[in-house]
Amino acid sequence: MQVVFVHGALVRDGQWWWEPTARLLRERTGLESRSVALPSCGETTPGEAKGGLTADATALRRVLDAADSAIVVGHSYGGTVIAEAGSHPAVAHLLFVSSYLPDVGLSQGAIMSTETDPVAIADRGDGTIGVSGYDAASFGERFLQDADEITRRDAWGRVTDQAVGAFTTPTTAAGWQGVDSTYIICADDRSTSVGLQRRHARRAGRSVEVPTGHHPFISRPDLVVEQVEALLRRL
Repeated sequence: MQVVFVHGALVRDGQWWWEPTARLLRERTGLESRSVALPSCGETTPGEAKGGLTADATALRRVLDAADSAIVVGHSYGGTVIAEAGSHPAVAHLLFVSSYLPDVGLSQGAIMSTETDPVAIADRGDGTIGVSGYDAASFGERFLQDADEITRRDAWGRVTDQAVGAFTTPTTAAGWQGVDSTYIICADDRSTSVGLQRRHARRAGRSVEVPTGHHPFISRPDLVVEQVEALLRRL
């Protein structure tokens, strides 16, 4: 058994985002974990990046192909990647963190369009989009208000532009269907509204609410590891 982490949109270096939880997970359970490199975020080859959501889902399936059994953790946009990847025999459980369980035919952009205070995004004019109007301080206040200042600066350094196809491509599968799943609702999230989280959480097998911002695997890794431990007791 291993844990596979699928990070959110408009950032790179998923292993950095996941590391506080990965370290605690190793200490408490002995489980190893890894983060999927998402082509749309420029984490693989330039050619793959153009594939957007489709390329990201293929990257997840490649990781799962090499796993005997996995708990897959999807953060934010990562849930849409899980959906598009479809069913896979290696998936033992899905854990969603402030994420999405979209129906077939729904794009990431369509999901975000339902937010009352969506994150500002700009078209770069080169096939990519990126966050708009933020600096290190304002990004930290919105996405990592419960993390320390050094972590906020390090996170800002990992913000990146992303292929527009990650946001405009409608899903062709719903990989969350028919799989046991848990949803972590982040009650103090300033990025994804609690209302939207709860709507998607109702599609999961169970849900739990935690008093964190958008990245509990950074600010409160203990709460995320507790959920993984609970899953292991059921598997």
